[in-house]
Amino acid sequence: MTAPDSSRAAAAAPSSSPSAEAAPTSSSTFAGHAPERDRLPASGLLLLAAIALGWGLNWPIMKVVLSEVPPLTFRGSCLTLGGLGMLLLARRTGQSVAIPPGSLGRLVALSAANIIGWNVLVVYGLLTLPSGRGALLGYTMPLWGICLSVWLLRERLTARKLAGLGLGFAGVALLIGESLGALSAAPAGVACMLGAAFCWALGIVLLKRLPLAMPTMSLTGWMMLLGGVPIAVAALIVDAGRWHVPSFWPAFGLAYNLFIGFMFCYWAWNRIVLMVPVSVSSLSSLVTPLIGLFGGMIFLGERPGWQEGLAALCILGALAVVSLAGRRRG
Repeated sequence: MTAPDSSRAAAAAPSSSPSAEAAPTSSSTFAGHAPERDRLPASGLLLLAAIALGWGLNWPIMKVVLSEVPPLTFRGSCLTLGGLGMLLLARRTGQSVAIPPGSLGRLVALSAANIIGWNVLVVYGLLTLPSGRGALLGYTMPLWGICLSVWLLRERLTARKLAGLGLGFAGVALLIGESLGALSAAPAGVACMLGAAFCWALGIVLLKRLPLAMPTMSLTGWMMLLGGVPIAVAALIVDAGRWHVPSFWPAFGLAYNLFIGFMFCYWAWNRIVLMVPVSVSSLSSLVTPLIGLFGGMIFLGERPGWQEGLAALCILGALAVVSLAGRRRG
């Protein structure tokens, strides 16, 4: 998706004037219809920074929530309420929330991979893994995403993208560091996180392969709702008898996930996915584990070593290679 100008930005994001989005003037307002760039525009970089902060901080927050809230109840409630909230916001800002005729099957497929697969496997993986190690395994997503995009989307792997892939995974390998022994002690958790990463990658590719003529906010709302309701129904069976009123910090974590982790970050992420090829968007996501690294320094008093510093340089280098190197050509 091309970088939105002022009129298009008003058509794709909430504004103070409901009429700003009521009458989109271009198909670029809708998911999957605008030509994509080979790099992130300035608006995409701003969204990426916000996502990295929002999702990066959410990994330790999820562990806090799971200490008192059953996993399916956690994800099902946040996704269902978040989906309803997104659709309400879309309606209030004048966007259509109608599902285009013949598109329900595509929406279900997108929800199954992006929402159900990722969210269910992540929460069960985090039950047996520390949040930092779980995040690192989840962010093996770009490897799966690039392979799937070459296979299903026929995306071309340029030397620049391959260099970004190499730098990014060198950074992830350095961050994992000496954790391999600990990871091998929790094979079920590792399998869940790797499965979640694959589902996330598949969801990104499907979002490009199955374009929908819907505003991004409405698309995000329906994906969350169609994925959240089955998880919530499963929670009524699996989590029955385990419910109680959470204490302050787990309750805060639920609110954070609802408004930041789901409603904002999912909307922003879908915008980025529709802007650029899968290889660029997936590699750009590697910024998020860095937030976990610095969050540990600030909130937990952790002191990273040289591996973490070198990993940060590799990941930032990967982002620069895939997102910034072509700016003058753009």
